[in-house]
Amino acid sequence: MAANDMGDVVTVALVDDHPVVLEGVQSWIGRDRHHRVRLVASGGTVDEVVSGAGSRADVLVLDLNLDGTSALDRIAGLAASGRRVVVFSQDTDERTILAVMDRGALAYVAKHEGAEHFVDTIVAAAGDRPYVTPSAAGAMWADESPSRPTLSDRERTALLLWFQGMSKASVASRMEISVHTANQYINRVRIKYAKAGRPGPTKAALLARAIEDELIRPEEVGEYRSHAAVRQPPGQD
Repeated sequence: MAANDMGDVVTVALVDDHPVVLEGVQSWIGRDRHHRVRLVASGGTVDEVVSGAGSRADVLVLDLNLDGTSALDRIAGLAASGRRVVVFSQDTDERTILAVMDRGALAYVAKHEGAEHFVDTIVAAAGDRPYVTPSAAGAMWADESPSRPTLSDRERTALLLWFQGMSKASVASRMEISVHTANQYINRVRIKYAKAGRPGPTKAALLARAIEDELIRPEEVGEYRSHAAVRQPPGQD
C-alpha cells in the first residue's frame, strides 16, 4: 500500500544540482498546510541520492539536466527497479515530455509550475495515481483528433496484456517494467479517453472504447471479446 493511502507522510528524494531548486522545493513543502510531504534526501547525482538516504523514499524527483548531462536514459532503469519517478525540469518541449512518460515516469512537472503543482503531484505519485500538469497535458493531448486518442506502443502493449486477463503485476513482468510503470501506462489511456469526452471508468468500458477505435482488435483479447463486442448507447458505460 502506498504511503499516503494510510495518511502517512510521503517521503521524497530530490536529484537536482541547483541549490535554488532545493530551496524552492523546501519552501513549497513547508507551505503545504496538510504537511503531506517530507524531503528526506537531496543531491546532484542520481547515484548519490538513491544509494544514500533517498534509497527508501516513496518518490524520486529527478531533474533532466544534471551538470550538463541528460538524465533521460536513467528513467527507465529507475522505474523498472520500482521507484516512483517524477521528472521536474525546465524543459517544456512536448517531445521531451512524451519521451519521459514513455520511459515510465509517473508525472512531469515543469519548474515554472512547481509552486502550484509540486506537492499535489508527489502525493498522487506516491499513491500510484495520475496527476497531469498543464505542461504534461499539452504534450499528451496535442493530437488534433481528440475523439480518438493516440496510444504509444508501450501504452497499447500494457493495455492489451491487461485486457488479455493478466494482472498488472504480470503485465509488468512480461514488459520487464515495474508495476508502477504498468499502472501508469493504463492510467494514461484512461486520461486520454476522459479528455476526449469518452471516459472508460471500468475495464470493460475501456476495452469497448479501444475496440471501437480499432486500437485493439477483438481477436487479440480472447475471453474479454464478448464484453466489448456489445456496444452500449452513449452514456451507458
